Amino acid sequence: MGYSVTTPPGPPPILYNHHHPNPKSITHLTRRSLLLSAPLSLTLRPPPSSAAASPPPPDTTITDRVFMDFSLCPTYFRPLSSPDSKPALCPDSLPLGRLVLGLYGHHVPLTVSNFKSMCTSSAYKGTLVHKLFPGQFFLAGHQGDKPGDVRRPTGLARNTETVDSKAFALTHSRPGLLSLNLSENDDEDDIKLDPDYRNVEFLITSGPGPCPDLDYKNIVFGSVLEGLDIVTAIAAIPTYRPSEKIQQFNDFAEFIGDERAMNARALWNKPLKTVYISDCGELNVAKPSLSPPSLP
Repeated sequence: MGYSVTTPPGPPPILYNHHHPNPKSITHLTRRSLLLSAPLSLTLRPPPSSAAASPPPPDTTITDRVFMDFSLCPTYFRPLSSPDSKPALCPDSLPLGRLVLGLYGHHVPLTVSNFKSMCTSSAYKGTLVHKLFPGQFFLAGHQGDKPGDVRRPTGLARNTETVDSKAFALTHSRPGLLSLNLSENDDEDDIKLDPDYRNVEFLITSGPGPCPDLDYKNIVFGSVLEGLDIVTAIAAIPTYRPSEKIQQFNDFAEFIGDERAMNARALWNKPLKTVYISDCGELNVAKPSLSPPSLP
């Protein structure tokens, strides 16, 4: 008696129609969808934090303190008999008060070091506040050979921070900021051409608002810690300002190259009262590293 083996029926053949697509087509569509979704996923990825990419803010820790006493003189300085001597201090001066300045030695160490040396050596003593810009700032530390000018400093380091973009990061955002004057510097041309020239002219913002025209052109390296009322008093002193007609004539003279226009313009914004630095120096404190005061 023979036996027969019956093979079980296999699965029915797959008919590739619209209900059962071709597997190769499935693979093709899947790869295509992945390729299309890849750039989409990249675009939907959240952007990196801007705080992580931005550089750290300038370090405005106060590392040093200096003082400047300002006085008002009803008569202008008179030079002494020796041309190399400083002008005689006004015998009938009226003290205005003392400014205490905090310096940002971590932010711009060279600028701070040179300024502090000028204060401790009394190089600023007996020199004038030579320009006032009402509602903005005043200038001091002008170099020259006239009474009230700063004599050419010696022994100061060459300030390479004047060509470092990081040194210009702080803005002139409020009253009482101390800044190395670069854009408004009016030192004598023959002094600037000296290979050993060191710029020691500075400005202090007087407010009441910011001075955006000074930003990124001058180096903020300190602030007024005490005596902001003295800054306000200096800023309130009237200045020489020619009439509009004279200004227009001066503009025309400058246009045609008349050198007298520049000489005449040097008198603009000069205070009509003599304001000068009657004393200066360093204040030694136990812990000079402090944060600058914040104004409301």
